[in-house]
Amino acid sequence: MNTDQGSQFTGSAWITTLSEASVRISMDGRGRYLDNIFIERLWRSLKQEAIYLEEISDGFQARRVIKDWITFYNTERPHSALDRHTPDGANWSGLEKQKAA
Repeated sequence: MNTDQGSQFTGSAWITTLSEASVRISMDGRGRYLDNIFIERLWRSLKQEAIYLEEISDGFQARRVIKDWITFYNTERPHSALDRHTPDGANWSGLEKQKAA
């Protein structure tokens, strides 16, 4: 199990549970904010662009909101890191270039 060093992952209950199940424990370096920066950005965007804008009353609605946003994120939302392309556009164009070569 690879985690960061947050208190939820360093507590004795968590460590004991993993140890009793013979799970090896690995923790990222302390203070390595870069380790999680991409996933943290994704969660921040999801919350700000979808979750906080909806009145979610149950898990079914939460799943729909998240699924719809992930689809939007991958197919319609341009990304500055991808030269203003969508992830789908960047990935598919890369595959087309490889096939042509």
